[in-house]
Amino acid sequence: MKKSILASLLILIGVNNIMAQHKGNYNQITQDISRQNILTSGNANIYNPTVQHQINKTLHPSDVLTIDVKALQNVNATTYTAVFNLSQIGETAEATNALIKERIDNIKTRLNSLGITEKDFAVDVISFVPVYEVEVTKKLFSKTYTEVPKGFELQQNIHIQFTKTNQFESILEACAKSEVYNLVKVDYFIENIQEVYKNLQDKLLKLIADKKAYYTTLGFDMANYNVKIADDKYCYFPKDFYQSYQAYNSVSFEALKTNRGITSAKKQTSYYYQPLTYEQYDIVVNPSILEPVVQIGMNIKLLFTPKPKEPKQQPITKTEIDHKYYVISPNGTIDVKELNTKN
Repeated sequence: MKKSILASLLILIGVNNIMAQHKGNYNQITQDISRQNILTSGNANIYNPTVQHQINKTLHPSDVLTIDVKALQNVNATTYTAVFNLSQIGETAEATNALIKERIDNIKTRLNSLGITEKDFAVDVISFVPVYEVEVTKKLFSKTYTEVPKGFELQQNIHIQFTKTNQFESILEACAKSEVYNLVKVDYFIENIQEVYKNLQDKLLKLIADKKAYYTTLGFDMANYNVKIADDKYCYFPKDFYQSYQAYNSVSFEALKTNRGITSAKKQTSYYYQPLTYEQYDIVVNPSILEPVVQIGMNIKLLFTPKPKEPKQQPITKTEIDHKYYVISPNGTIDVKELNTKN
């Protein structure tokens, strides 16, 4: 019986460890949360307050209609460009230039076997300046310190273009063998960005048409609404989404019991790629990604407000004036006769 209970506990611990490995270190919770309370109907029915708020959200009906749609597309880069910085010192300008040229040529030779040829390289000269040292001149009663040139320093950036991410490891190795360790950045490029925007636009227009048909089914005549529009598009590269975390300090309980001093080791800062998440998007193209990608998005918002009702026109009343004309006899008689002008 004891062996059976122990085996069950080991299985449960193993399952929990697997779940923790999938979670990773980037978002550790400082307080201890009982999983039993989360998985069952204990005192934590809904742990996430955001979910709790969404479930209890109150809807407010209105005659103003809003269509707000968002689309995102994950795009693999067509080409990549890695930028390395290297510097070289020498006693003369000629010697300095020859030494740095030899290092760059060695890199090109090693990478040529990978299909990265001369056309995929570019050299950007950053600086070429003399290097000074302090020379001490002793005199009878004093010393003087004078800066004198002792050599030259040449600093360059090399740009290496490649098309597959698995080539980058070989590029790092080739540069390291030539004592080039300073990786400045890696740029991502895509050639068909207009096609991506067009694809997102077509998908959003179809979604808008579906939503308008939905409102029509509910009894809203879209012809009776004035419409306003706002749209936006954007493009984000992987360099914009790297975040950092640091491992938690560990504590030795045995050292605390024996009242011994503890020397904390310096914890390394780690970085990870955290792209845009999909909660706020209606459409996501290529949602499953394995490597860092370029994320291109588009938003369209339409606001429909009822057209003002035209006031009913009052009937126009026409007033006619009936004129009467009289003729007085020239002989001065008082007899006045009405002149009939209607015939």
